[in-house]
Amino acid sequence: MSNHDDINDVDAHPELDPQLVERLDGIDEDEAAQRAESLRRGLEDYDLDDEDLALLDAAGDDPDAITYLPALPVLAIVGRPNVGKSALVNRILGRREAVVEDKPGVTRDRVSYKAEWSDRRFTLVDTGGWEPDAKGINASVAAQAEVAVDLADAVLFVVDVNVGATATDEHVVRMLRGSKKPVILVANKVDDVRQEAEAASLWNLGLGEPHPASALHGRGVADLLDHVLTVLPKVSAVAKEEVGGPRRVAILGRPNVGKSSLLNKAAGEERVVVNELAGTTRDPVDEQVEILGKVWRFVDTAGIRKRVHLQQGADFYASLRTQAALEKAEVAIVMIDVTEEISTQELRIIDLVLESGRALVLAFNKWDLLDDDRRRYLEREIEQDLAHVAWAPRVNISARTGRHLEKLVPALELALESWDTRIPTGKLNALIAELTAEHPHPVRGGKQPRILFGTQVSTRPPTFVLFTTGFLDPQYRRFIQRRLREIYGFEGTPIVVNMRVREKRKR
Repeated sequence: MSNHDDINDVDAHPELDPQLVERLDGIDEDEAAQRAESLRRGLEDYDLDDEDLALLDAAGDDPDAITYLPALPVLAIVGRPNVGKSALVNRILGRREAVVEDKPGVTRDRVSYKAEWSDRRFTLVDTGGWEPDAKGINASVAAQAEVAVDLADAVLFVVDVNVGATATDEHVVRMLRGSKKPVILVANKVDDVRQEAEAASLWNLGLGEPHPASALHGRGVADLLDHVLTVLPKVSAVAKEEVGGPRRVAILGRPNVGKSSLLNKAAGEERVVVNELAGTTRDPVDEQVEILGKVWRFVDTAGIRKRVHLQQGADFYASLRTQAALEKAEVAIVMIDVTEEISTQELRIIDLVLESGRALVLAFNKWDLLDDDRRRYLEREIEQDLAHVAWAPRVNISARTGRHLEKLVPALELALESWDTRIPTGKLNALIAELTAEHPHPVRGGKQPRILFGTQVSTRPPTFVLFTTGFLDPQYRRFIQRRLREIYGFEGTPIVVNMRVREKRKR
């Protein structure tokens, strides 16, 4: 059998050996902890960096300890069309992530990216994703910038030094001044020393010192980022993590799927404006709602005001609203209209939830309107399109009539309990030993990667790090993830399995 067949073999064996569960249950916990400790000591023979050591220290064994990474500070990039926002995003990221085209109006799904500078990580929000049309451009650009600023801890305001400050820029400046957020003025397209004098003329915008830069050539960007780090907080004030209090739920879905009806039914009163016209919801402030005697907090979407007349920005707004809600939430209910085909928009929303690491519940709405024909197609769609989130609890509801709304509570509780789950290091390493005996990793290039030690570095979502002697094939990591789910449940939460490949220290 070839190596290729071997690894597919791992992917194609879903059935779990029932005796494995019994063996794991029968393991003496003290003995497992001692074995894990000796494996941990064995890592001292390998080259570990400071981050490795920090991860190993972070992994405690208290099953009730809840740890998660702090919310990253958010930096928004705003400016009128064609000033080089996307080029600056790419320069900061050090890779071509954002679409850069000469014609304005290139829409993308992604509006935010994880960035890093001088060992500090932050979230970059790029507003170059849609550009308003010429009609009412001043107000449109200012409105678009306002949305991004709502979600940001600090703002990069980009001006094209060759054009100078325009009436549109003045509009944005007025909005930025009113926002009370720190603003860093970027004089872009300063490709050489001669243009620096032109950058100085931007002092008269009243936003402080203009920072000359060339996003295209990279000139001045390092200095700009050094300055950004002096302004950005260490932990986001906008997307800050809160501990305690009612659990925080985001209701997500495409327009008109019934999000407002669900909130109104749950709250038992008409709190949210509901209108047949897609996109008419004005975002509610956070709502404390009691369902089945338990209080939940339904989070708002960071006060974003959706301007219906800015139709061309609808996708951009939808992505930002979803993102903002997820930043504040612990669990997301993604609503799916069963009377319509599962759309790419819904799959994109689910991907955003997975990317954010939040717990997930799928609510299939308008179940009372489902006929037998549609039900057959729906089952096939769920099997094909939602296979990657087969672990998420599913609830069939009618938000309009309130039918089965109470079933959301156990689903939310299950997802959050999984999200908070921690596996003791001893048990985890005992499981890894069993799995590698059951299915050794295929030999690659004459070598067989070994897993030296595994540890859960955080909950919310459960995140595992495997120290290995070589790269583990993606299928092998999926095999480990699947076994973790089969044995420990993890229903309703994404689980992350990261690797750190380490070499033996030279003697």
